[in-house]
Amino acid sequence: MGEKILFVNSEIFPYLPENHISGIGRYLPQGIQERKKEIRSFMPRYGCINERKNQLHEVIRLSGMNIVIDDVDRPLVIKVASISSARMQVYFIDNEDYFKRKQIDRDDDGVFFKDNAERAVFFARGVLETVKKLRWAPDIIHCQGWITQVLPLYLKKVYKDDPIFASSKIVLSLYGDTPGQFDENLGSLVKFGDITDADIPDLGESTGINLAKTAARYSDGVILGSEDVAPELKEYCKELSLPLLEYNEESMKDGSYIDAYNNFYESL
Repeated sequence: MGEKILFVNSEIFPYLPENHISGIGRYLPQGIQERKKEIRSFMPRYGCINERKNQLHEVIRLSGMNIVIDDVDRPLVIKVASISSARMQVYFIDNEDYFKRKQIDRDDDGVFFKDNAERAVFFARGVLETVKKLRWAPDIIHCQGWITQVLPLYLKKVYKDDPIFASSKIVLSLYGDTPGQFDENLGSLVKFGDITDADIPDLGESTGINLAKTAARYSDGVILGSEDVAPELKEYCKELSLPLLEYNEESMKDGSYIDAYNNFYESL
């Protein structure tokens, strides 16, 4: 299982500074591709990404759709760039209102953006609609970073009958990047298609922990991507009896985590 792997990332190096998450976003897809899998990678087009330096260009045939969030039409713009040393393309989800600002998810004073919940909803729907347009059916969709965590819900509740996603399995990587409180009502914002309150019992309170729990509930496997995952989330995933890959610091250092992740995909 798992010949086509879709990576949905919050960060990818070198488009953003290298850290634990952006490094995995950069090197994991390359490693999986080198193991003879077909891959696609997505991330948000944050305003701090220099389009000229990184040679981003708009993909006109994929852009042009509007996504309605909270009764407002938001144009979806798709851009693409290549990491030539890895022979890897990266697709960027863009929108003037959500991703033009230079910061990633907090202002210069470290305050979490008021519309981050909307940004996560837009990103999730943007990725799924773009993959549909590509007519590329992923076997595994691997979500990494909090801004990707609306996608498992949408895949399993709204897109499950779409032929492109009929066989897709969700892998969720959890890190220590879980936000605190969202300013917006997550429960009402994420409702789309036939999603009801019964589908999102954890979103009565709009916290990052509850968003991550919702993502885990609709995933087929969970990877603990760092050692600082909240204990509450670890316990929740174990209660769900999901296939779980524990964090291994040594494998991160020597790169053998790529084989471990690849084996995890194939086990689902």
